[in-house]
This record gives sequence, C-alpha cells and structure tokens, in this order.
Amino acid sequence: MNYSQLANSRILEQPTYQPGKPIEVVAREQGFKPHEICKLASNENPWGASPLALQAGHEALEGVHRYPDGNGTYLREQLAEIHALSPSQFILGNGSNEIIELIGHVFLNPKDEVLFGEHAFVVYKLVALLMGAKPVCAPMTDLRHDLHLMREKVNQNTKLIFLPSPNNPTGSWNSEEEIIEFVCGLPEHVIFCFDEAYAEYLDNPPNLKALINEGRKIIALRTFSKIYGLAGLRIGYGYGSEEVIRLLQLARQPFNANSIAMASAIAALKDQDWVEECRSKNNRGLRQLEEACDSMGLPWVPSKANFLLIKIGNGTQAFQELQKIGIIARPMPDSLRDYIRISVGTSQENKFVIEGLKQILPLLGKV
Repeated sequence: MNYSQLANSRILEQPTYQPGKPIEVVAREQGFKPHEICKLASNENPWGASPLALQAGHEALEGVHRYPDGNGTYLREQLAEIHALSPSQFILGNGSNEIIELIGHVFLNPKDEVLFGEHAFVVYKLVALLMGAKPVCAPMTDLRHDLHLMREKVNQNTKLIFLPSPNNPTGSWNSEEEIIEFVCGLPEHVIFCFDEAYAEYLDNPPNLKALINEGRKIIALRTFSKIYGLAGLRIGYGYGSEEVIRLLQLARQPFNANSIAMASAIAALKDQDWVEECRSKNNRGLRQLEEACDSMGLPWVPSKANFLLIKIGNGTQAFQELQKIGIIARPMPDSLRDYIRISVGTSQENKFVIEGLKQILPLLGKV
C-alpha cells in the first residue's frame, strides 16, 4: 500500500497554485544573468519596501533566536489605531492567503458552497476544494464582478462569498456603494469575505467597518505583499468582529507570523509617505503601459491595481516569447487564454517590456 492509497481522496485531485517563475530559474533557462531579467509577473512593488521597514527588519534579526510574539501584540495595536477598531478584531497571517485557509478550516463543510467570480483569484477555489466544499463561479460582465449576477447564485448552501476589489487578475473594481448594497442584501447564513489585497492602490478604498460594527458577517483581508513591498516576508491580516476573529484564532498555528515580518510591517505602516509615493509612481506606470498598448492596438482592461491585463491573442505564446528576451510576465488560465498580465514596473522596466511586446507581436501574427 502506497501513500496515495492512504491519503484523503480529495487531496489526490487537488489542483495546485502555480506561482510565477523566479528570476534565477528563468535566467538559467534562457541563458541570462539574473540582473538581466525583468520580472513583471507577480504584482510586486518594483520600488521595494520602505527604508523604515527595511531598517526595522534588520534590527529584528538581532533577536531572531527568540520566538516571535505569538499574539502579534504591537502590530495588531498599530492596525487597530489605523482602522479605528479594537486589537481583538485583527488576526495576523503568513500572508493573507493563510487567512483565506483559516476561514475555510473554521467555516466550511462538504455541503457548503463557496461563491466567487469566474475570473477571480484562484486560491478561493483551491481552499474550497481543499476543505471538501463546492466552489461556485459567478459570471463576470466585461471582466468585472457583477454583484447582481453574483446575488442570483446565492442559495441555502452558500457559506462564503469572496469578493476581491480591485480584482486579481483583471484589475477591475467595485464601488463602495455597490458593495454595501450587496452585503446588506445577503442572508444571515452567508459570510462575506472582502479581499483588499490591492486596496492601497485606490485613492479612497471601500470602507465596510460600519457594517462590521453593526453585526454584518464580514471578514476583510489585507496584505503587506503588494504596495508595502514585503512579499518575501509573508505577512498579512484579517479583520472583522471580535467573535469571528476569536474563531479564526482557534485554527491558527502558534507563531505563524515571524518577528522580522511583524517588525517590518509596523514600520511600513508608519511610513505612509512611501505608500503615497509608490501609489503615484504606480499610476504613472499604468498610464505608460496603457498608452503603449493603445499605440500597438492591444486592448487592455481598466485597472486600479498594480498590473494590466492585456489582450494579446495567444497569452501562453506571448509569455514564452517574452521569456526568451528576459521578461517574465504572467500567462492566464484557459478562460483568459487571449490575455497576458503584466505588473507595473519601474519606468525603465516598463520601457523594456513595451519594446519586448513590439518585438514579439509579429511572432503572434500581429503586424
């Protein structure tokens, strides 16, 4: 008898998340040196973390022989001050992805359904399947979440609804008014999971805290991996009512957030000038990519995040051809096979990828 025969049957069919290729791997495969590779695949902040965050992380290394604060006391207090909530309304995670999994552990049973948009972040589906629940995709209109169509999919078995805004991989978003109307129309047995991974790229992100305080079933998720530039440290958080956070804490592993990550995150939160600077640079980078796509006749999806979804015809081939010239982009699943996703880089990186797109278009049959 082998291990597969002993494993839970659903694990054998569980799809896996495919991350973007590391710079070093592509460099080795394509015959480049690592510094010659332009990686615009994973929606990272090309300007990096705040200098204050980097300094705090270096200082925290001095105490790396000690276990981290398992309660995340100081980071949760800092988050509570920023969001005008109680520290007991926050949970820390090894990235916000861990919070998604914790939600699954706490709330999902095999009879439950998990609802999300057809072109939303794939991890929602993966967690549903991992817990033995049923993933349900709602159609999206013009690659944007249509909350009316999503509401029509809600039934007595719907347990969780995931809404990312801005959405990955499309970059589309929903207004605060739309979201509030949607949440207020949900039945009591449904938990609304609001994924705010890219919220800091919005000038005025939707604020659902009043709904949380009045007792609506909402869990919001944020990360330090995007605009804060701490993707390698894996730190994120969730917030909601004290009751739901207490339940999520029961499923959390001890010391899931490391001391270096927490120290860096605390310092990053204090450097909002850096966040504003990165947001401004990102907006200029988006315009740079959009104008270049227009000049090449490539349609693109309006984005409020740090990436652009571009309709190029054959996304997989485009991904492969770009890699040959040292550019790592992100190919899309079959449902978006005509598209490729390109993260906003520095001005120079954007110029490089624009020239790369011009170079490969003839290979894709586009003149």
